[in-house]
Amino acid sequence: MRVLVIGGDGYCGWATALYLSNKGHQVGILDSLIRRHWDNELQSDTLTPIAPIQKRVQRWKELTGKDMPVYIGDINNYGFFLEAMLEFKPDAVVHFGEQRSAPFSMIDREHAVLTQTNNVVGTLNLLYILKEHFPDCHLVKLGTMGEYGTPNIDIEEGYIKIEHNGRTDVLPYPKQPGSFYHLSKVHDTHNIHFACKVWGLRATDLNQGIVYGVLTEETGMDELLINRLDYDGVFGTALNRFCIQAAVGHPLTVYGSGSQTRAMLDIRDTVRCVELAIETPAKVGEFRVFNQFTEMFNINDIAMQIKTAGNSLGLDVEVKNIDNPRVEAEKHYFNAKNTNLLDLGLVPHKLSDSLLDSLLNFAIKYKTRVDQSQIMPKVSWHRDTK
Repeated sequence: MRVLVIGGDGYCGWATALYLSNKGHQVGILDSLIRRHWDNELQSDTLTPIAPIQKRVQRWKELTGKDMPVYIGDINNYGFFLEAMLEFKPDAVVHFGEQRSAPFSMIDREHAVLTQTNNVVGTLNLLYILKEHFPDCHLVKLGTMGEYGTPNIDIEEGYIKIEHNGRTDVLPYPKQPGSFYHLSKVHDTHNIHFACKVWGLRATDLNQGIVYGVLTEETGMDELLINRLDYDGVFGTALNRFCIQAAVGHPLTVYGSGSQTRAMLDIRDTVRCVELAIETPAKVGEFRVFNQFTEMFNINDIAMQIKTAGNSLGLDVEVKNIDNPRVEAEKHYFNAKNTNLLDLGLVPHKLSDSLLDSLLNFAIKYKTRVDQSQIMPKVSWHRDTK
C-alpha cells in the first residue's frame, strides 16, 4: 500500500516509517520538523544523536534501495497539506503529527493553545481532505490511553455497554483526560468518530500506552537511522528518565507515592500494531478503537526494575520520592482491556526483556550527552497561589 506517515520524523513516526517501508509498503513522510524546534526552545536534546531527516532518508535508500519521499510543512497549512496528499495519493494515512507531551501543554496559556490548535485543527484538516479527495483511505490515528484517565471501573476498548432506566446502548467510553494535551486527543476522537458517522470515512484510533525502547530492526541498521531517546522533564517519560538517572548516578525521581499505574509497550510493538491496523482496515463508516499496550506497571514497579537491572550492570541505583508536579490520583484502580490487537496477531515484547538492550545500554553509551539540569521537572499542574 501507499502509506503516508504524518510526523514521520518523530519517535514513533520514524520507527513506523522504516518498518512499513521494510515490509514492502510505499511510504512517504510528512513532517513540519517542529519537534526539533521545541528541543531548541526548551534547550534540551535527545540522548541519542539524531541526523537531519534528509540524511536519515538518504541513508535508508543507500541501505535498502527504497525511496521515501519527504514533505516538509505544517498540517495546519491546508494548502500545503492538500497538495502533499494529492501528490502522494495514500491508501492509508498514519497520523502521528501531533504535539505529544502533557507537560509541554501545561507550561502556560501559549503552550496549551499551541497544543490544541496544532492537534485538533491539523486533524480536522486531514478529515476534510479525506472526505473530499480520498474517501476510501484508511486513517490510522495515534490516540492515548491517557484519554481515559483512571476510572474506578474497567477500561474497555473505546466503547462501553450502558444500561440506564431499562434501556441499553453501546456508547463511547467516558473520558477523564489529565492535561490539555490529553484533552486535545479526546477532541480528535470525537471529531474522527463524527466524520466516520456522517461522511462514511474509515478510521482506527490506537489508544497507545507509554512507549519505550530505541531499537527496532530498522533503526538498529545504522547510526544515522537511530531513534530518539527523550529524558528531559517535558518530553521524557518516567522510564526514560529513570534509565538516564541510573546511568549518570542520579537518584531515580519518583513523582509522589509512585502508585500511579500506566499502560506500556515496546517500540517494536508500536510499529507492529500500526502494521496490523493498516493491513486489516476499518470498514466504511467505522470508527474502531484499539487499546495499544502490552503491560501495566505502577511507577514504583518501573523504578525497582531499573534499580535491579542497573545493579546487575554495576551501577549504584538509588530511588527517591519527590513532590508530584502533576494533579493526578496517585492511588487508583486501573484495569484496561487490550484484546483487539492481540486477536489480530500481536505477539508482545516484555519490558523485562528490553530494559538492558534497548534502554539502559543506550543510556550508558551516550551518558556524556546527558544534561542533568534537564532531568528534574520544571512544569507544574498546580495553580500558582502566590
